[in-house]
Amino acid sequence: MEFLQNIKPREYQEKITQTCLEKNCLVVLPTGMGKTLIALMVAIKRLEKFPLSKILILAPTKPLAEQHLESFKKNLPELYVDIQLFTGSVNAKKRKEIWKTANIIFSTPQCVANDLKKKLYDLSEVSLLVEDEAHRCVKNYDYNYAAKRYLEQAINPRMMGLTASPGSDSKKITEICRNLSIEEVELRTRESPDVIQYLQELEFTKKTVPFPPEFQEIKLILKKIYDEYIQSLRAKNFLFGTDNKITLIKLQTQISSQIQRGYKSPSSYSAMSDCAQAIKLVHAIELLETQTLQSFHNYLKDLYKQAEKQQSKGVVRLVARKEFNVAFAYANQLLEDGVEHPKVREIIKIAKVEILKNLKSKILIFTQFRDTAKIVSERLNKIPEINAKVFVGQAKKKGMGLSQKEQKKTIEDFKENKTNILVATCIAEEGLDIPEVNMVIFYEPVSSAIRSIQRRGRTARLTKGKLVILITEKTKDEYSYYASRSREKKMHKSIEEVKTALKNKTAYEKQSKLK
Repeated sequence: MEFLQNIKPREYQEKITQTCLEKNCLVVLPTGMGKTLIALMVAIKRLEKFPLSKILILAPTKPLAEQHLESFKKNLPELYVDIQLFTGSVNAKKRKEIWKTANIIFSTPQCVANDLKKKLYDLSEVSLLVEDEAHRCVKNYDYNYAAKRYLEQAINPRMMGLTASPGSDSKKITEICRNLSIEEVELRTRESPDVIQYLQELEFTKKTVPFPPEFQEIKLILKKIYDEYIQSLRAKNFLFGTDNKITLIKLQTQISSQIQRGYKSPSSYSAMSDCAQAIKLVHAIELLETQTLQSFHNYLKDLYKQAEKQQSKGVVRLVARKEFNVAFAYANQLLEDGVEHPKVREIIKIAKVEILKNLKSKILIFTQFRDTAKIVSERLNKIPEINAKVFVGQAKKKGMGLSQKEQKKTIEDFKENKTNILVATCIAEEGLDIPEVNMVIFYEPVSSAIRSIQRRGRTARLTKGKLVILITEKTKDEYSYYASRSREKKMHKSIEEVKTALKNKTAYEKQSKLK
């Protein structure tokens, strides 16, 4: 393409671009393999074909929409087109005026959906709608409203969905395709023949750590209380089958819904309380097994505070139990003795070796909980050569949270080597322009195929990369690790099934027209 003077598109990008020009397409590419460039090439071609049309690019967050805008600006000649960013901070009246003259608009789905509902403008002139992180195109998400209006209003419609993974469930993938009127799915993995030549070697290590006997003792104390709540729920005929965090949360929702609708038995409220305390205990055990002793201790302390404030009779009864107090005192003593989860020691050892080997190395550590991110970051910063920063979302939880401005600054510092380790929660999984790193560490495995693919896509693009996954023996970690691998295999199979179904549908529609 004449406008892409500084970029030579890869063979698979050109192939996928061609498909996207011919059909509504869902593009499934691991993080860092150039989905935005494909969207740019398709946008240029659509503007060449329909010179007076508009291009609309949607991304789930403002920083991600801004990032796509910057990428387009960098690769398009100055004054080639009028590029604009729509956010809630831009006055609605002004957005209406900007829409009239803009050629390429970047926005969040919420902003565009609200504007369409208020009839500020319509999408009749839009010749290409791109929905990034398209695995979100399910249920009532604003992406679906925007897509529906677009297909109703556009004169020359063309849809593109971009994602690192649409998930492993063929029903969900089918739903995404239906919501975006997808006619073709373009899937590539790191192992695809036309991709593998462009990627670097990824060295993978699964690091297993033992679950300490002292931790096991604390777990057994709490498990005894947990089992009593579970037995009570079974005795009252509220719980059948397996008991785990997911089934308990579903049961809690079910009991709550029944009470609200007036279908309540004398035991409903006590069952509701039993269920709530069981969930708290299973969460505490999960923190103890897979996170840090400090985060487990913090959580128990928080339950004591809830009891002090009389927030719930169930919590007051729970923390008054002798066993609960014994577990808390034991954890307290271990922390005073300098004991922590073996994962913390392991992660410090791995990071230290990597940084000392190459002081320019960058490491990205993923963890599920903010508490863990804070604790790991503090420990890492005790090493002179390491400057670690926590990277979390905006919402303030326990005083922790980064504004979008702070998030940008954190990424800039990482790019400029002022920081060499980012300890991040799920916010670093999707999209954001985090520079390529030498090593990615999963503090715990994630059972989701989407999240696993997004996390490891942060390394081994332009240079060799390393991936380390920490697993605590005989805990939820082991299940999550194997569940993720299984779901990823299932994802590829499900996508192939959906692709075949789409082809058969197209073939059937062609035959029907011929008749």
